[in-house]
Amino acid sequence: MAIKEVVPNAQVGKRGKAGAEADAEEAHYDMNGKVFTEVDFTMKQIYDAIPEHCFHPSMLRSLGYVARDFFLMGLLLYAASYIQYLPSAVARFAAWTLYTVMQGMVFTGIWILGHECGHGAFSESKAVNHSVGLFLHSFLLVPFHAWRLSHSKHHKATGNMEREVVFVPHTRESFLKTKFGKHADPRHSEFAEIVQDAPIVSMYKLFIHQIFGWPAYLFAAVSGPLYDVPFYKLNHFYFGEDGPYFGPKDTRYIIISDVAMAVMIYALYLFGQAVGHWNAILLYGIPYLMVNHWIVAITYLQHTDGSLPHYHDNVWTFAKGATATIDRDFGFIGRHLFHSIIETHVLHHLVSTIPFYYSHEASAAIKKVMGRSYIADTDTNLLVALWRNQRNCMFAEESVKGSGILFYRNLHGKGMPPRLLTTAN
Repeated sequence: MAIKEVVPNAQVGKRGKAGAEADAEEAHYDMNGKVFTEVDFTMKQIYDAIPEHCFHPSMLRSLGYVARDFFLMGLLLYAASYIQYLPSAVARFAAWTLYTVMQGMVFTGIWILGHECGHGAFSESKAVNHSVGLFLHSFLLVPFHAWRLSHSKHHKATGNMEREVVFVPHTRESFLKTKFGKHADPRHSEFAEIVQDAPIVSMYKLFIHQIFGWPAYLFAAVSGPLYDVPFYKLNHFYFGEDGPYFGPKDTRYIIISDVAMAVMIYALYLFGQAVGHWNAILLYGIPYLMVNHWIVAITYLQHTDGSLPHYHDNVWTFAKGATATIDRDFGFIGRHLFHSIIETHVLHHLVSTIPFYYSHEASAAIKKVMGRSYIADTDTNLLVALWRNQRNCMFAEESVKGSGILFYRNLHGKGMPPRLLTTAN
C-alpha cells in the first residue's frame, strides 16, 4: 500500500493538476471547494463597531417578550380546549397536529429567552437573569444553572478540537473506528464505497438525533469530547465535585437546578391528574418533543456546515472560534418566534451579552469589520441543510497538513475529498 495526495477533481478541471497541487499547498479549502479566509480582525474592532446601546439590555423589554410568549402559549391552550368539539376524527387529528407544531415553536421561543438569561443578555441584574432563567428553563425541563455553566465552556472554546464541549466533530480515524471497529484503517480507500448510509437509515438516524439528542446531551454529554470518567459524571444533574464540567463552586447551583426540575416534574404530574394523562401528553409532552427537535436542529446547524472551520488548540483563538459559526434565515418564525437566534448567531458568539432585540443592528455593524470571515447561508432551507449536513459532514481533517485548520470531509464524493488516502500499488 502507498499513500498518495488526492487532488480534487473540481480543482483539476479548473486550473490543471499542477495549479491544483500548488493551490492545495497555499490555500485552505472548505468542503464546498471555496477558499477559506482566515480571521484578520481583532475583538477590539468588533466591540468598537457595535453601537453602545446594544450592550445594555432592558429588563422591562425582555419581560415583555416573556409575557408575549406565555400569552401565545395560553392562547394556543385555549384554542386546544375546543378541539374535542370538532365533528370528525380527521379534523381533530389535524387540529392537534397544528397545535403541537405551533406550541412547540412557542415553547422553543421560551427556551431561547432562558438562553438569554444564561448569557446575562436578559437584564443587567444577575439576580433577575438567574431567577427568570431558572423559571423559564425549569418549565421546559432544562437544568438552568448546569446548562448555563456547561454552555459557557462551549462559548469559551467554540471550534476547538481539544476543548470544545458540544458538536465536536469526529476525526477520520475516530469516525471510521466508531463505524467499523477499532482495527479500521482510516487511510484505506475501500471505505469510500461503504461509509454512506442508505437514505432510510439516514432518516432513522436523523429522527433519533432530533428527538433524543437534547436529553442525551443533558444526561450523557453526547456529541461532546470523550472523557475517561463514568457516564453519570457527565450529566447535567450530577453535583459531585469530580466531574469534568462542574467544580466545587458550582455545587449549589446544580442542586438548585435539580430541585427546580423536581418541582416541575411534580407540577406536570399534578397537571396530568387534573386534565388526564393523555391530554397532558398532547398539551405539553409532544410540544416538549418539538422543542427537542428545534433546539438540536438550530444548534447543530449553527456549528455544522461544509463552510465552517475547526481548529487544533495550538492555533485556536477566541475570534477564530467565534467565527466558526454560521448565520441562516428562518423567515418570520426565526425572527419573531425564535428571537433571531438563527439569523444572528455569529454575533452571539463574538459578543454573547447583546440582547436579541439589538442583534440585527449589532450584526450589521460587525459584518463591516469581519469582511469575508463572516459566514452565512441564507438561501438553503433549514430542513434541507439539516439533511444535507447530517449526511455529508462526516469528519473533520486538516485541509493543509500541519496547519491546525480543519474542515468537514466525507468519503462518498460530496464536495472536497479527504487529503490522504491509501491505495493499492
